[in-house]
Amino acid sequence: MSKDVFIHHRPQWKSHIGFLLAAIGSAIGLGNIWRFPYLCYKNGGGAFLISYFTALLIVGIPLMILEIGLGHKMKGSAPASMAVVSKKWEWLGWWQVIFVMFGIIMYYSVVISWCLNYFFLSFNAGWTDNPNAFFFKQFLMLSDSPFNLRDFRMPILFSLLGVWGMTWLIVFGGVQKGLERANKIFMPLLFVLTAVIVLWSIRLPGAKEGIMLYLRPDFPRLREPGVWIDAFSQIFFTLSLGFGIMIAYASYLPKKSQIVKDSFVICIVNCLYSLFAGLGVFSVLGYMAGTSGKDISEVVSDSIGLAFVAYPKAISLLPHFSKLFGVMFFATLVIAGLSSAISILEAFTSAIIDKFHYPRKVVVSVLSVIGFLGSIIFTTHAGLYWLDIVDHFLTQYGLVLAGILECIAVGWIFKTKRLREHINHFSDWKLNKWWDVSIRFICPLVLIILFISSLVQELAKPYGGYSWVAIIMIGRDWLIYTLFFAIIVAAHPWKVEPKDRIINE
Repeated sequence: MSKDVFIHHRPQWKSHIGFLLAAIGSAIGLGNIWRFPYLCYKNGGGAFLISYFTALLIVGIPLMILEIGLGHKMKGSAPASMAVVSKKWEWLGWWQVIFVMFGIIMYYSVVISWCLNYFFLSFNAGWTDNPNAFFFKQFLMLSDSPFNLRDFRMPILFSLLGVWGMTWLIVFGGVQKGLERANKIFMPLLFVLTAVIVLWSIRLPGAKEGIMLYLRPDFPRLREPGVWIDAFSQIFFTLSLGFGIMIAYASYLPKKSQIVKDSFVICIVNCLYSLFAGLGVFSVLGYMAGTSGKDISEVVSDSIGLAFVAYPKAISLLPHFSKLFGVMFFATLVIAGLSSAISILEAFTSAIIDKFHYPRKVVVSVLSVIGFLGSIIFTTHAGLYWLDIVDHFLTQYGLVLAGILECIAVGWIFKTKRLREHINHFSDWKLNKWWDVSIRFICPLVLIILFISSLVQELAKPYGGYSWVAIIMIGRDWLIYTLFFAIIVAAHPWKVEPKDRIINE
């Protein structure tokens, strides 16, 4: 039996629970709290859970095993791991971490800054009696088009600086003193706050009606392709797959690791958290509907509207301790957002350190400054439009395409059998050949269907009603530029070739 001898020092997690909390923290983000409950409600309630957990088993867990297994075997970031798979595929690892670092985290940090602003507004219910008008007209001061940037929104800009400052401070501290320590605080606090909100919410008048609408099974909906597409899309995005994060996190694991078991734990905890958080969301919406005399379909809204319009309105209607409830809700969003943001910054930091061997503190500091400056475009009066377009293209096309290519590279070039044998050698839970079939055929097929479905809808009608000019210049070109830079960085020589770090004896 060959033995891996590492000629390159790499930090490790101080404890197994530290890795699990960090990985779960990366997976649990803002979408778990506001996107999943809405998707469940929209797609047949309890029936949607069948498609959702089917997607978890077919795509979510197999891909999570792939990324954690790959990072553990290669002991490197996404670019370093892909470079070992094949030098010709190194660009894929760079593309993943580049469009996540110079795309997703830039607008994601702005959404966290909105949550931070609303956290402070919660102390005096500062969103007034009309949260919809306050959010779009007073808080965002939204312009009439993506190209009418006007000026920066200073409250958002200052809170954005605070978000990047916290993200920098945590990742600056390193794996053990930064990431692990922060997640050991963030995740228990997140779970406690969520539990308090849910237990508080389900006791409100009208909560039962809200929960019934959230979970009432509408089984005929399972015959609709759109329900399954939403389920597979949500699983892929919610688990941080294709980001390069799990590969980097797994590279800090010790040799003896429970790769398969940990993958199951991360996936299941993430999904159960989404389901649990939704109970609180729809309990409050049920109360709001009953209090205002409206049908719940009139008060529920998707994504940003749910968090910054519907929920603040519902909070204002609470009979007791409404301000405290608001403080806890937006604190929960800030913590969920930060735990994901630090993982994105770490994924790119790990890649730069692997290739160029620059000091961590310098890398993190420079990236944080660049990240903050890049985020400023999303704090303008047109920031919401830019955020919406960039998010759509990076998640619907960038991440999905990266996931397809990742399956091809590992499944067909590196061979899943090699990775499966490595995982089984160190794990108590063993993989069978079903995993090979899933990675080589099922996962890429599902992701290709998602990709084509999004593309067909795009060509039939521009996303969000935006002009083709905005779609092309803001969305498509963002993906192209990040791909261009990924190819340039991949062409640069390594200080130490990734394959030379591991000597098989």
